[in-house]
Amino acid sequence: MRKLLLTLAILVTPYSLASGPIDGKVYGKANLSVVNQDFGSYDEWTLNSNASRLGLKGKTEISDGLEIVYQAEYEICIDSGDCKGQTFKQRNTFVGIKGGFGMVLVGKHDSPTKLAAGKVDLFNDLEGDIKNAFEGENRLSNIIAYTSPTMNGFTTTLAMIPGEGADVDQDGQDDTGLSDGLSYSVNYTKDSIYLAIAGDQDIDKQDLLRFVAQYQIDALKLGVMYQQNEDNLGTKDESGYFVSAAYKLDNNITLKAQYGAIEDDVDGDEEQTLSLGADYKLAKNTKVFAFYTNNTDSAIDSNDDEFSALGIGMEHKF
Repeated sequence: MRKLLLTLAILVTPYSLASGPIDGKVYGKANLSVVNQDFGSYDEWTLNSNASRLGLKGKTEISDGLEIVYQAEYEICIDSGDCKGQTFKQRNTFVGIKGGFGMVLVGKHDSPTKLAAGKVDLFNDLEGDIKNAFEGENRLSNIIAYTSPTMNGFTTTLAMIPGEGADVDQDGQDDTGLSDGLSYSVNYTKDSIYLAIAGDQDIDKQDLLRFVAQYQIDALKLGVMYQQNEDNLGTKDESGYFVSAAYKLDNNITLKAQYGAIEDDVDGDEEQTLSLGADYKLAKNTKVFAFYTNNTDSAIDSNDDEFSALGIGMEHKF
Protein backbone atom coordinates (compact mmCIF):
# COMPACT_ATOMS: atom_id res chain seq x y z
CA MET A 1 0.00 0.00 0.00
CA ARG A 2 2.84 2.39 0.87
CA LYS A 3 4.47 1.74 -2.53
CA LEU A 4 1.18 2.51 -4.28
CA LEU A 5 0.78 5.80 -2.37
CA LEU A 6 4.39 6.78 -3.16
CA THR A 7 3.85 6.09 -6.86
CA LEU A 8 0.67 8.16 -6.92
CA ALA A 9 2.45 11.02 -5.17
CA ILE A 10 5.21 10.99 -7.77
CA LEU A 11 2.70 11.03 -10.61
CA VAL A 12 0.50 13.80 -9.18
CA THR A 13 3.14 16.20 -7.84
CA PRO A 14 4.65 17.53 -11.12
CA TYR A 15 1.26 18.30 -12.63
CA SER A 16 0.21 20.26 -9.55
CA LEU A 17 3.37 22.39 -9.85
CA ALA A 18 3.46 22.87 -13.61
CA SER A 19 1.30 25.99 -13.58
CA GLY A 20 3.73 27.91 -11.36
CA PRO A 21 7.42 28.78 -11.69
CA ILE A 22 8.36 25.11 -11.53
CA ASP A 23 8.13 23.21 -14.81
CA GLY A 24 8.06 19.46 -14.15
CA LYS A 25 6.73 16.42 -15.96
CA VAL A 26 6.50 12.68 -15.67
CA TYR A 27 7.94 10.67 -18.54
CA GLY A 28 8.82 7.09 -19.26
CA LYS A 29 9.28 4.20 -21.63
CA ALA A 30 7.83 0.71 -21.74
CA ASN A 31 9.92 -1.68 -23.83
CA LEU A 32 9.06 -5.38 -23.79
CA SER A 33 10.32 -8.21 -25.98
CA VAL A 34 9.79 -11.94 -26.27
CA VAL A 35 13.16 -13.56 -27.00
CA ASN A 36 14.48 -17.01 -27.77
CA GLN A 37 18.02 -17.15 -26.35
CA ASP A 38 20.43 -19.84 -27.59
CA PHE A 39 23.47 -20.56 -25.39
CA GLY A 40 24.85 -23.36 -27.59
CA SER A 41 24.12 -26.29 -25.32
CA TYR A 42 20.54 -25.17 -24.57
CA ASP A 43 18.02 -22.48 -25.43
CA GLU A 44 15.18 -20.77 -23.58
CA TRP A 45 12.34 -18.29 -24.04
CA THR A 46 12.31 -15.09 -22.00
CA LEU A 47 10.16 -11.99 -21.57
CA ASN A 48 12.45 -8.97 -21.15
CA SER A 49 11.72 -5.48 -19.86
CA ASN A 50 14.71 -3.87 -21.65
CA ALA A 51 15.42 -1.01 -19.23
CA SER A 52 11.83 0.26 -19.18
CA ARG A 53 11.76 3.38 -17.05
CA LEU A 54 9.75 5.99 -15.19
CA GLY A 55 11.05 9.45 -14.40
CA LEU A 56 10.37 12.97 -13.24
CA LYS A 57 12.28 15.92 -14.65
CA GLY A 58 11.96 19.68 -14.83
CA LYS A 59 13.48 23.07 -14.16
CA THR A 60 12.92 26.05 -11.88
CA GLU A 61 13.91 29.56 -12.95
CA ILE A 62 15.63 31.29 -10.04
CA SER A 63 16.66 34.48 -11.87
CA ASP A 64 16.79 35.83 -15.41
CA GLY A 65 18.79 33.33 -17.48
CA LEU A 66 19.52 31.04 -14.54
CA GLU A 67 17.61 27.89 -13.59
CA ILE A 68 17.78 24.80 -11.45
CA VAL A 69 17.37 21.55 -13.40
CA TYR A 70 16.51 18.20 -11.87
CA GLN A 71 15.74 14.62 -12.80
CA ALA A 72 14.90 11.41 -10.96
CA GLU A 73 14.75 8.37 -13.24
CA TYR A 74 14.26 4.72 -12.28
CA GLU A 75 14.23 1.46 -14.16
CA ILE A 76 11.00 -0.49 -13.75
CA CYS A 77 10.97 -4.22 -14.51
CA ILE A 78 7.59 -4.75 -16.11
CA ASP A 79 8.27 -8.44 -16.75
CA SER A 80 8.79 -9.56 -13.14
CA GLY A 81 8.72 -6.47 -10.94
CA ASP A 82 12.19 -7.37 -9.67
CA CYS A 83 15.10 -5.19 -10.89
CA LYS A 84 17.94 -7.17 -9.31
CA GLY A 85 16.26 -7.10 -5.92
CA GLN A 86 14.81 -3.61 -6.27
CA THR A 87 11.37 -2.40 -7.27
CA PHE A 88 12.84 0.82 -8.67
CA LYS A 89 16.47 0.70 -9.86
CA GLN A 90 18.08 4.14 -9.98
CA ARG A 91 19.15 5.51 -13.36
CA ASN A 92 20.21 9.11 -14.13
CA THR A 93 19.21 11.11 -11.05
CA PHE A 94 20.69 14.54 -10.47
CA VAL A 95 20.26 18.22 -9.67
CA GLY A 96 22.08 21.02 -11.46
CA ILE A 97 22.27 24.68 -12.35
CA LYS A 98 22.06 25.94 -15.94
CA GLY A 99 22.73 29.32 -17.53
CA GLY A 100 24.70 31.08 -20.22
CA PHE A 101 27.89 29.53 -18.83
CA GLY A 102 26.61 26.00 -19.53
CA MET A 103 25.42 23.48 -16.97
CA VAL A 104 26.81 21.92 -13.80
CA LEU A 105 25.15 18.81 -12.36
CA VAL A 106 25.79 16.47 -9.44
CA GLY A 107 24.34 13.05 -8.70
CA LYS A 108 24.22 9.79 -10.66
CA HIS A 109 24.58 10.05 -14.45
CA ASP A 110 25.92 8.43 -17.61
CA SER A 111 29.59 9.26 -18.14
CA PRO A 112 30.53 11.72 -20.92
CA THR A 113 32.24 8.78 -22.67
CA LYS A 114 29.06 6.73 -22.68
CA LEU A 115 27.00 9.68 -23.92
CA ALA A 116 29.54 10.35 -26.70
CA ALA A 117 28.51 7.12 -28.43
CA GLY A 118 25.26 8.90 -29.31
CA LYS A 119 22.93 6.83 -31.51
CA VAL A 120 25.64 4.65 -33.06
CA ASP A 121 24.33 1.70 -31.04
CA LEU A 122 21.06 0.82 -32.83
CA PHE A 123 20.15 -2.05 -30.46
CA ASN A 124 20.58 -0.25 -27.14
CA ASP A 125 19.06 -2.07 -24.13
CA LEU A 126 18.62 -5.26 -26.18
CA GLU A 127 20.86 -8.33 -26.44
CA GLY A 128 22.97 -6.52 -29.05
CA ASP A 129 23.73 -3.57 -26.75
CA ILE A 130 27.28 -2.30 -27.26
CA LYS A 131 28.00 -2.81 -23.56
CA ASN A 132 28.05 -6.60 -24.09
CA ALA A 133 31.40 -6.30 -25.90
CA PHE A 134 32.91 -2.88 -25.12
CA GLU A 135 34.05 -1.18 -21.92
CA GLY A 136 33.09 2.43 -21.24
CA GLU A 137 29.31 2.13 -20.92
CA ASN A 138 29.20 3.44 -17.35
CA ARG A 139 26.53 5.17 -15.29
CA LEU A 140 28.47 6.81 -12.47
CA SER A 141 27.53 7.59 -8.89
CA ASN A 142 28.79 10.74 -7.11
CA ILE A 143 29.45 12.47 -10.42
CA ILE A 144 30.25 16.19 -10.69
CA ALA A 145 29.96 17.26 -14.32
CA TYR A 146 30.19 20.47 -16.36
CA THR A 147 28.87 20.85 -19.92
CA SER A 148 29.79 23.94 -21.90
CA PRO A 149 27.33 25.92 -24.04
CA THR A 150 27.35 25.09 -27.77
CA MET A 151 29.80 27.21 -29.77
CA ASN A 152 30.07 26.75 -33.55
CA GLY A 153 28.70 23.23 -33.19
CA PHE A 154 31.13 22.21 -30.41
CA THR A 155 30.28 21.23 -26.85
CA THR A 156 32.54 19.87 -24.13
CA THR A 157 31.70 17.85 -21.03
CA LEU A 158 34.09 17.19 -18.18
CA ALA A 159 33.18 15.00 -15.20
CA MET A 160 34.99 14.21 -11.97
CA ILE A 161 34.06 11.23 -9.83
CA PRO A 162 35.46 11.27 -6.28
CA GLY A 163 37.02 7.92 -5.41
CA GLU A 164 35.83 8.13 -1.81
CA GLY A 165 38.52 5.71 -0.71
CA ALA A 166 37.99 3.03 -3.36
CA ASP A 167 40.56 0.22 -3.52
CA VAL A 168 41.56 0.65 -7.18
CA ASP A 169 44.76 -1.41 -7.10
CA GLN A 170 43.07 -4.14 -5.04
CA ASP A 171 45.79 -4.27 -2.41
CA GLY A 172 43.28 -4.35 0.44
CA GLN A 173 43.76 -0.69 1.35
CA ASP A 174 41.78 2.41 0.42
CA ASP A 175 43.48 4.51 -2.25
CA THR A 176 42.19 7.81 -0.89
CA GLY A 177 43.28 10.73 -3.06
CA LEU A 178 44.57 8.44 -5.79
CA SER A 179 41.40 6.94 -7.21
CA ASP A 180 39.40 9.99 -8.28
CA GLY A 181 38.14 9.34 -11.80
CA LEU A 182 37.83 11.66 -14.80
CA SER A 183 35.66 11.37 -17.90
CA TYR A 184 35.41 13.83 -20.79
CA SER A 185 34.03 14.32 -24.27
CA VAL A 186 34.32 16.88 -27.05
CA ASN A 187 31.36 16.74 -29.45
CA TYR A 188 30.69 18.40 -32.80
CA THR A 189 27.32 18.50 -34.55
CA LYS A 190 26.50 20.24 -37.82
CA ASP A 191 23.71 19.38 -40.24
CA SER A 192 24.01 15.61 -40.86
CA ILE A 193 27.42 15.14 -39.20
CA TYR A 194 28.18 14.09 -35.63
CA LEU A 195 31.75 13.66 -34.34
CA ALA A 196 33.08 13.00 -30.85
CA ILE A 197 36.27 12.19 -29.00
CA ALA A 198 35.92 10.96 -25.44
CA GLY A 199 37.93 9.30 -22.72
CA ASP A 200 38.03 7.92 -19.20
CA GLN A 201 40.78 7.90 -16.60
CA ASP A 202 40.40 5.58 -13.60
CA ILE A 203 36.73 4.89 -14.38
CA ASP A 204 35.62 1.34 -13.52
CA LYS A 205 39.34 0.50 -13.23
CA GLN A 206 39.83 1.49 -16.89
CA ASP A 207 41.72 4.11 -18.91
CA LEU A 208 39.91 4.53 -22.22
CA LEU A 209 39.90 6.54 -25.45
CA ARG A 210 36.93 6.57 -27.85
CA PHE A 211 36.31 8.13 -31.29
CA VAL A 212 32.78 8.33 -32.70
CA ALA A 213 31.33 9.51 -36.03
CA GLN A 214 27.84 9.42 -37.53
CA TYR A 215 26.61 10.69 -40.87
CA GLN A 216 23.15 10.92 -42.41
CA ILE A 217 22.85 10.48 -46.20
CA ASP A 218 19.20 10.91 -47.18
CA ALA A 219 17.48 7.78 -45.83
CA LEU A 220 20.74 6.10 -44.76
CA LYS A 221 22.45 6.76 -41.42
CA LEU A 222 25.99 5.40 -40.92
CA GLY A 223 27.89 5.20 -37.64
CA VAL A 224 31.38 4.14 -36.59
CA MET A 225 33.28 3.96 -33.30
CA TYR A 226 36.92 3.11 -32.55
CA GLN A 227 38.09 2.44 -29.01
CA GLN A 228 41.22 1.64 -27.02
CA ASN A 229 41.19 0.76 -23.32
CA GLU A 230 43.37 -0.87 -20.68
CA ASP A 231 42.78 -1.60 -17.02
CA ASN A 232 44.77 -0.34 -14.05
CA LEU A 233 46.05 -3.81 -13.20
CA GLY A 234 47.74 -4.56 -16.52
CA THR A 235 45.47 -7.54 -17.21
CA LYS A 236 43.59 -5.98 -20.14
CA ASP A 237 44.73 -4.01 -23.19
CA GLU A 238 41.96 -3.84 -25.79
CA SER A 239 41.32 -2.14 -29.11
CA GLY A 240 38.34 -2.50 -31.40
CA TYR A 241 35.77 -0.94 -33.69
CA PHE A 242 32.00 -0.79 -34.05
CA VAL A 243 29.95 0.08 -37.16
CA SER A 244 26.22 0.50 -37.72
CA ALA A 245 23.78 1.38 -40.50
CA ALA A 246 20.07 2.26 -40.48
CA TYR A 247 17.99 2.67 -43.62
CA LYS A 248 14.47 4.14 -43.73
CA LEU A 249 12.36 2.36 -46.34
CA ASP A 250 9.54 4.84 -45.72
CA ASN A 251 8.14 6.88 -42.82
CA ASN A 252 7.25 3.72 -40.88
CA ILE A 253 9.88 1.04 -41.62
CA THR A 254 13.58 1.19 -40.67
CA LEU A 255 16.10 -1.60 -41.35
CA LYS A 256 19.09 -1.82 -39.01
CA ALA A 257 22.42 -3.62 -38.82
CA GLN A 258 25.55 -3.32 -36.68
CA TYR A 259 28.80 -5.18 -36.04
CA GLY A 260 31.56 -4.74 -33.50
CA ALA A 261 34.81 -6.51 -32.66
CA ILE A 262 37.38 -5.89 -29.94
CA GLU A 263 40.60 -7.80 -29.15
CA ASP A 264 42.67 -8.03 -25.98
CA ASP A 265 46.43 -7.96 -26.67
CA VAL A 266 47.19 -9.39 -23.21
CA ASP A 267 45.41 -12.75 -23.46
CA GLY A 268 44.29 -12.84 -27.11
CA ASP A 269 40.62 -12.80 -26.14
CA GLU A 270 38.34 -11.40 -28.87
CA GLU A 271 34.68 -10.43 -28.61
CA GLN A 272 32.32 -9.87 -31.53
CA THR A 273 28.72 -8.72 -31.72
CA LEU A 274 26.43 -8.77 -34.74
CA SER A 275 22.80 -7.59 -34.82
CA LEU A 276 20.19 -7.32 -37.57
CA GLY A 277 16.69 -5.96 -37.17
CA ALA A 278 13.77 -3.84 -38.28
CA ASP A 279 11.46 -1.29 -36.66
CA TYR A 280 7.88 -0.56 -37.67
CA LYS A 281 6.47 2.74 -36.43
CA LEU A 282 2.85 2.50 -35.28
CA ALA A 283 2.61 6.08 -34.01
CA LYS A 284 4.88 8.98 -33.05
CA ASN A 285 5.93 7.36 -29.76
CA THR A 286 5.17 3.70 -30.45
CA LYS A 287 6.93 1.04 -32.51
CA VAL A 288 7.17 -2.73 -32.88
CA PHE A 289 10.49 -4.36 -33.70
CA ALA A 290 12.20 -7.63 -34.53
CA PHE A 291 15.89 -8.50 -34.19
CA TYR A 292 18.57 -11.17 -34.34
CA THR A 293 21.82 -10.94 -32.35
CA ASN A 294 24.92 -13.13 -32.23
CA ASN A 295 27.59 -12.45 -29.61
CA THR A 296 30.85 -14.45 -29.64
CA ASP A 297 33.65 -14.52 -27.06
CA SER A 298 36.80 -16.23 -28.40
CA ALA A 299 39.87 -17.11 -26.34
CA ILE A 300 43.14 -18.79 -27.32
CA ASP A 301 43.26 -22.56 -26.65
CA SER A 302 39.56 -22.73 -25.71
CA ASN A 303 36.21 -23.15 -27.42
CA ASP A 304 34.24 -20.08 -28.47
CA ASP A 305 31.56 -18.92 -26.07
CA GLU A 306 28.64 -18.13 -28.38
CA PHE A 307 25.23 -16.62 -27.66
CA SER A 308 22.40 -15.76 -30.04
CA ALA A 309 18.97 -14.23 -29.60
CA LEU A 310 15.93 -13.88 -31.83
CA GLY A 311 13.14 -11.64 -30.62
CA ILE A 312 10.14 -9.42 -31.26
CA GLY A 313 8.93 -6.56 -29.12
CA MET A 314 7.17 -3.24 -28.69
CA GLU A 315 8.26 0.13 -27.33
CA HIS A 316 6.04 2.99 -26.17
CA LYS A 317 7.36 6.32 -24.90
CA PHE A 318 5.32 8.76 -22.84
